[in-house]
Amino acid sequence: MMYATRARQARPELFEDRPTIGERLGLARMDWVLAFAAFGLIGFSVFTLGQATTHDVPGSPDYYVERQAIYGIVGIVGMFIVSRIDYSRFRELRVGIYTFVCVSIALVFVFGFAALGSRRSFELPFFSFQPSELAKLLLVLALAGFVIDGARRSSPIRRTIRYLALGLAPAAMVFLQPDLGTSLVLVVGTLAVMYFGGVPWPHFAVIGGVMTVLIASVLVVAPDVGHPVLKEYQEQRLTSFLNPSSDPAGAGYQQDQSMVAIGAGQKTGRGNQATQTRLDFVPERSTDFIFAVIGERYGFMGAAFVLSLYALLIWRALRIVTLSKNRYGILIAGGIAVELLFQVFVNVGMCLGIMPITGIPLPMMSYGGSSVLATFLAIGVLQSINVQARLSRQGRFAW
Repeated sequence: MMYATRARQARPELFEDRPTIGERLGLARMDWVLAFAAFGLIGFSVFTLGQATTHDVPGSPDYYVERQAIYGIVGIVGMFIVSRIDYSRFRELRVGIYTFVCVSIALVFVFGFAALGSRRSFELPFFSFQPSELAKLLLVLALAGFVIDGARRSSPIRRTIRYLALGLAPAAMVFLQPDLGTSLVLVVGTLAVMYFGGVPWPHFAVIGGVMTVLIASVLVVAPDVGHPVLKEYQEQRLTSFLNPSSDPAGAGYQQDQSMVAIGAGQKTGRGNQATQTRLDFVPERSTDFIFAVIGERYGFMGAAFVLSLYALLIWRALRIVTLSKNRYGILIAGGIAVELLFQVFVNVGMCLGIMPITGIPLPMMSYGGSSVLATFLAIGVLQSINVQARLSRQGRFAW
């Protein structure tokens, strides 16, 4: 120690700007508030699943807990790996990324396995992989690259049509699986990238008008003329939230039971007396309706804690939008932030009875490997944008 001190005093220039361990590992410039919000969500997810699903799989009380913990650990590792990659490289791979998105979704129709009336995933040795979950991130990466690439080509109207076509093509394939919820997330991600990409407001007004006409045609006109576009259960899910108590044993059952469970939780929750979720009155309580479990078991305090973590997560994502060193990063961060916000709003609103049931999972809270991994990879991209912005401000371009 004495010799090191003397050496530092004799030749101080040799010790200047020497990176710390944290800098060498790429940890010093990460947004740790964003990371801790994500860690808190996956940790609370594992804890909640451990309390609510002990009797779901006979002979394996920790089935969901163990798998969700593994997904979370792998996702965190993936987040750190992606954070060390300069996100700008994804722009160069936009064509390949977009092709992968479309091909992987298309292959589900051929090689995917069917479950609950839909074909969405590939059955792998350790878990089922759902390409559409990863597409939420990859479509944003690819479409942002196309927006930057075509910013000065052709007329604004043609560019808008091109962006819409690129985004809606994979969304339409996902819708046909059928997976209405994920297809809506892809549409919202597309619109978000277009918004941050500077598409004129009049174009959004026209898009909104067309979408309104399409929704009215799908829900009203098509069934009346005998050519329904949606399956019967999808149509019931989209309309039953307006009055779930009108058919409590049918289309409104899930939402009605979810609201009863959340209301029963009151301020601090019912703990192990949470009979609505513990006794299977609320279906899909490990996935789509996990927020109902939180509301009943931990009450307003638990629900507020989870929503606070999401608010923190989305705030930091939007902050990264303002810090990005280039326009490509702005488009990516904006698209990811809006997708996360949309999923949280729709899932929580679905459990509270103010949004239709669409099957959108609660990011990092709902059980599922594909969703957890894809969300952590998206956070890794946000971290990469944050890190590169800080490096750029320091006049450095790599670790």
